[in-house]
Amino acid sequence: MTASENYLDSILIEVGEFGRYQRRICFLVLVASMIAYFPSMIYVFETKQIDHRCEVPECELISSEFAPNWLDNAIPMINNRRSQCTKYKRKNNNTNSCEASDFDRRIVEPCEKYVYQTSEISIIQDFNLHCENNVWRLTLVGTINSVGLFIGLPIAGILSDKFGRKTILIGTLALCGITGLIRSFTNSYEFFITMEFLEAAVGAGSYATAFVIGVEFVGPGKRILIGLLINAAYAIGGVFEGGLAWAFQSWRPLVQVLYALPLLCISYYWLVPESVRWLLNQKKYKKAQDILEHLAKVNKASISKENIHKLCSTTETVEPVKGNAFKELFTSFILVMRFVNCALCWVVTVFVYNGLTINSVQLSGNSYLDIILTILVEIPGAILQYFLVDRIGRRYTLAIGYALSGASSVASIFIPSDIRWLSLIVYLMGKFGISLNICVVYTITTELFPTPLRNSLLSASSMFGRIGSMVAPQIPLLKSTWDPLPLTLFSISSFFACILSLLFPETMNIKLPDTIEEAENISKLREPQNYKKDSIKAVP
Repeated sequence: MTASENYLDSILIEVGEFGRYQRRICFLVLVASMIAYFPSMIYVFETKQIDHRCEVPECELISSEFAPNWLDNAIPMINNRRSQCTKYKRKNNNTNSCEASDFDRRIVEPCEKYVYQTSEISIIQDFNLHCENNVWRLTLVGTINSVGLFIGLPIAGILSDKFGRKTILIGTLALCGITGLIRSFTNSYEFFITMEFLEAAVGAGSYATAFVIGVEFVGPGKRILIGLLINAAYAIGGVFEGGLAWAFQSWRPLVQVLYALPLLCISYYWLVPESVRWLLNQKKYKKAQDILEHLAKVNKASISKENIHKLCSTTETVEPVKGNAFKELFTSFILVMRFVNCALCWVVTVFVYNGLTINSVQLSGNSYLDIILTILVEIPGAILQYFLVDRIGRRYTLAIGYALSGASSVASIFIPSDIRWLSLIVYLMGKFGISLNICVVYTITTELFPTPLRNSLLSASSMFGRIGSMVAPQIPLLKSTWDPLPLTLFSISSFFACILSLLFPETMNIKLPDTIEEAENISKLREPQNYKKDSIKAVP
């Protein structure tokens, strides 16, 4: 920690760590965090699989039901499932009869039009993406979304450091809203998927920037609480998105309502101040001082002139790395192996986290309820890790989360499909376990590396995690090979990461290392038992 950060923390304690001013900012940041969830899972509802069959014009006049009595006569069975894209050829088109004798079962022909089981509308209907040969186009949407996040995250981080947290928060949310609204009016799959990529890329930094603003404006004793609240708000944003999708059951109005909300955040230009820490880093001391004095006034407190003088006259005590952070990393074999371990844990965590959410749509019979529940369970997961990490440690918390996720995924395979309530509970336990780790893996990564390398290696680990989110949308395709295969992969990955997590050194009650030598010998930096580390936990 730099000297200026120490003095700023002293000032925040002096004027109130979480006073009226910070509570107002916290509320606005929580709203931004909720909105930031929308791009990450919107594709699940846009590409929703809707059961359909061929329209048989001569028979629909008799009954317009999705599964009428004459269906066996007109639609073939393929692999014990009703064909969605073929029908038997009619022998005589001059009759409205739909008896078995009216169809030639030796000849099947493709559908010309379709009948749907429900009134739901996804891009399947709008872009004619029916049948098995188009499934890859649907899963590609989720992968493209993750590629956009993968590319946008580091760019947003660089721009945030250059132009300020407030500017990037407003910019990413506004651009995300604009591109999302444009996408909702497209009539072409190619243009739709292009805008999906752009929307994810331009909105990628909104959550991380909101998180940074939230924790930078409160005192050191309240940062863990703020991190927990922001994580919970992010999950609530997902629940809101799922509830709205359930209400609309049509992708265009859903996207239009969701992506109108980010445009409201343009008002943050007048409501949210720039990060004081960023202003100090940019040597904009007058602006930083003005914000702190206004903060003190709203909190009905005062700032000593001595602290203000020290804050604006200190120099950094930790020199930044000269050159490439990875070049410095490779001077230490221990840190290289530690980084590889971190990267693998990030890949598994994000892969299983996204995969379990996407794969949840057939648990209770109501796909909207399934997704809402799998997101809602993240909140108790975040709360539990808040209590565990400083009691049993980071390693054991990770191991428990991975083991619970892996065991639940295995158990879900063997539960009979007709016992849906049990299948749902066990599946949610798996999502609960991985949600526990989605926060802890962030924390332990920040604590394992020295100060000059910390931000670079945290960003690199998070980028590796996005590989998991790119692969996750493709996993449902494996069900055609073997139905339990997705859950099997989630289970194997979780148990593998469970073993890897036990290879980490324990960082509970450890002073953050400032040098490579300290990081290599991190266990020697243990603080007294009454030491309380101010860790920050976030969704990657």
